[in-house]
Amino acid sequence: MIRPLRTPMKQRTNRSSAGLGGERIGAVQYLNSRPLIYGLGDSLDFDLPSRLADRLASNDLDAALIPSIELFQRLDTPLAKSSRREHHWPAKNAGSYHVVSNACIACLGPVMSVRLFFRTRPEKTSRIAVDEGSRTSVALCQILLAKLFDNYPELEVLPIGESIESTTADAVLLIGDRAIGPTSGGFQTVWDLGDEWHKWTGLPFVFAVWAARPTVNFRRLGSRLNAARDAGLANLATIAAIEAAPHGLSVPQCLDYLGDNLHYNLGQYEREGLRLFHEYAIELGLAPSDGIFDAAFQYSKHSPTGAQ
Repeated sequence: MIRPLRTPMKQRTNRSSAGLGGERIGAVQYLNSRPLIYGLGDSLDFDLPSRLADRLASNDLDAALIPSIELFQRLDTPLAKSSRREHHWPAKNAGSYHVVSNACIACLGPVMSVRLFFRTRPEKTSRIAVDEGSRTSVALCQILLAKLFDNYPELEVLPIGESIESTTADAVLLIGDRAIGPTSGGFQTVWDLGDEWHKWTGLPFVFAVWAARPTVNFRRLGSRLNAARDAGLANLATIAAIEAAPHGLSVPQCLDYLGDNLHYNLGQYEREGLRLFHEYAIELGLAPSDGIFDAAFQYSKHSPTGAQ
């Protein structure tokens, strides 16, 4: 069985005592999240995706923008569902997560900021150094290599702050801002994981979702997160003008990345892609097999702006 890679808990980058409505809300500061958090800065607690997942699990946060693979670890189970009345859905299994917004980070084709650099042929790869901040992308590269090449390489962590050249692994997985732009290191092949998934399945890939603990007011929080996303998309040109230079991009390149490579709505086809990812994660032992996938999507039950 392949096990999801875990990274040690470290000092968080920022602490915020109260979120959007008193909740403790965590998010990432990568460029790809800027449209989702537009106007929310001071109300959020920023950290790496993997650490946000750990902090949500440890009850240090009430809601967070987490790797989608982490949602699969905390789905309601048949036993938990049968223990409550159907019309009283919010009385949750205490450990479960629920998607509270139709805002997400997704792609349909090249994503540009999740890349796997190979020093050898993909089918010959035996060891991969993976970005410390990543979990969904780690699972995705495991699934692609297993299904396409029947290959199950060993994983090691590439800590934040260490360069891609610092490891001798056969391949290196980078996510977020440090995956954008040219990279040296003598690599034979570079996979854009969003593009590889789409070429293989024809479906979008969802990297991150807004997930919350059962005690959160789903309707209120989801409405605010959806509004922030909508405001961000309406101001992409402003975001690109601010963020382009610090990320080594021209303003048109930054705008193309945010507006074309990425999209931010968790609609029907994104759900289909996420469901298929869940099925493959179960098959490879990366997620429990007893979680109820559809039970996680609270935004479609409680939010008037939820996409079906």
